[in-house]
Amino acid sequence: MTDLVRNVSDTARWVATYRARESARKDALFSDPLAERLAGERGPAIAAVASPHSEWALITRTKVIDDLVGELVAEGADLVLNLAAGFDTRPYRLALPEGLRWVEADLPELVEEKNALLTNERPRCRLERVAVDLSDAAARAAFLERYTEGARRAVVVTEGLVIYLTPNAVAELGRALLGCSAIQSWVLDFNSPRIQAEALKVMGKTLANAPWKFAPANGLAFFEDLGWKPRVARSLFREGARLKRVPFLMRPFALLPEPNPRDLRNGRWSAVARFDRD
Repeated sequence: MTDLVRNVSDTARWVATYRARESARKDALFSDPLAERLAGERGPAIAAVASPHSEWALITRTKVIDDLVGELVAEGADLVLNLAAGFDTRPYRLALPEGLRWVEADLPELVEEKNALLTNERPRCRLERVAVDLSDAAARAAFLERYTEGARRAVVVTEGLVIYLTPNAVAELGRALLGCSAIQSWVLDFNSPRIQAEALKVMGKTLANAPWKFAPANGLAFFEDLGWKPRVARSLFREGARLKRVPFLMRPFALLPEPNPRDLRNGRWSAVARFDRD
């Protein structure tokens, strides 16, 4: 069981599996014709032992981030930095301006594999893929300085990243992004401690090589304390119910009051948030 997910990069195959399944639906929320290729054989194997709630949650997360990226580009973003991009395919499937710069960053092995799998595919914008170890502070700083040069309004996307980092590492990343003046917005997802604990009861063994480490009890306030201002925070459960991806019998619970997003000690809450420079 533990060898299914060898490292965090393998979770990208798991998410791609769900995108492929969603794309095959008649009422699909998005179309990703590349997802099945990227998922390979390992992606469906991981999905087969995953929590039954992970599919609707990750599909909802994908859709919410799609929409936020679209909104940010419409507002004038001229650069998207997708950190730990994994097997994301937004540059190929979203309606993006041809002149938009999109830079993906991930570990060398994953970047090499993705380049090989998508070698004949044409993105809809100016895509660049960069091999870099973002956990190396010096390498991260050099990357941010180089790839934000000339940008007027940069957006950072860290889909499915911060949950695998320690709180200190998330704080360091948040401060590093603020230290780069071109970066105006940050889109990310995170879970409450209760959601994390419940998920790991089901998937702890599967994720032994890619453990979840970040679930801030103070939620949005964790990022506010770093200097980021929350602009949007969308509950995956509420959005999943609205999009009719949460199981039917669970949807009425989406009408109940949500927990305080700055006090999540006992609350069930997973969200995608957009933060802007304060």
